[in-house]
Amino acid sequence: MSEKKMTSSRKHHLKSVMLAIATTRLEQEAADAITAKETYLNDNCPPPDYPRSIEDLQKLCKELYSKIDKVDEDRYDAESKVTKGAKEVEDLMFKVTEMKGMKKPALKKVRLSADQMLQALLGSKHKVTLDLRSNLKQVKKEVKEETVGDWRSNVEDKKDRKKMFEGAEA
Repeated sequence: MSEKKMTSSRKHHLKSVMLAIATTRLEQEAADAITAKETYLNDNCPPPDYPRSIEDLQKLCKELYSKIDKVDEDRYDAESKVTKGAKEVEDLMFKVTEMKGMKKPALKKVRLSADQMLQALLGSKHKVTLDLRSNLKQVKKEVKEETVGDWRSNVEDKKDRKKMFEGAEA
């Protein structure tokens, strides 16, 4: 069977009824909170009895100090319980991660030269560079002496000739 859609007037009516119920419940909760506060204050905080003499005032101060001490002890106990619970939670979380094992992070592609890779692997021990051209064997070229057309080979012999040409230009 196909379900019939609700008309907009019906939706509006239901919405207004729900809002009316919600507002009455909120008002009731606020009134209940006020009465609960009043009953708590009446039970735990009696109206002050102002002392008429110094002895009564001292007695009242001693009572207040004892109440303050008791509240401080309760606060310290609650604080220690909370810190102990937090420590236990931290220890349990650590144990859980140990049992699961450490997750390996996703590796990123990094471009490294050979020198940088050796530096990363060997640390400060790595001092040799992998410049392949510097590690090649050095070969000296033999100079062939050409007596016929090589003017560079006997330049030193003809220095005086050079002076002659310089003198002519000057």
